[in-house]
Amino acid sequence: MNAMEKDIFERLVVGEPIPSNDPQRHRLRDASYQTIGLLQEMNNSSDPEEIRILLGKITGGEISDTTAVFPPLYINYGKHTSIGKNVFINFNCTMLGLGGITIEDGVLLAPNVSLLSEAHPLEPSQRQTLVPKPIHIRKNAWIGANATILPGVTVGENSVVAAGAVVSKDVPNNVVVGGVPAKVIKNSLTIKGN
Repeated sequence: MNAMEKDIFERLVVGEPIPSNDPQRHRLRDASYQTIGLLQEMNNSSDPEEIRILLGKITGGEISDTTAVFPPLYINYGKHTSIGKNVFINFNCTMLGLGGITIEDGVLLAPNVSLLSEAHPLEPSQRQTLVPKPIHIRKNAWIGANATILPGVTVGENSVVAAGAVVSKDVPNNVVVGGVPAKVIKNSLTIKGN
């Protein structure tokens, strides 16, 4: 079986680039439109349980009752997205999830955060190729308002991404990063006793 005969969603999750002439590429758009239908329903709800149930349908997994989402939320494809417990997703977040997004327990996403697990090559002749790279947000990370996490980035445990940052490289555990591109601006976050 050649590469293009394998399921396109399986190829995406293992990081295989998808060229514009891929015979299954139309399936990506079809899946996104199905997701949009569920999102419209979810984004018009103010019932936390209904929001979690609909988000679970979008992701294909159960969303913990300890997780809260303030709609609107924008997702192009949720089946490669995993959301842990005690997660808070504030208004207007965007998740381009074909490349895979993992959000571990205790993560906070401020308003207007963008998690973008998809990109395109710089070469104009290849620009229509979809290049998936997973994003991983580790436990207790806090992503500030208007921050953007680019494809292939892992944000370390307990770390903070400052508002407006554009994160293009992995973030270590227990630091604060900020700026464009984001750089470490504070090392060794410590938890002090009460």
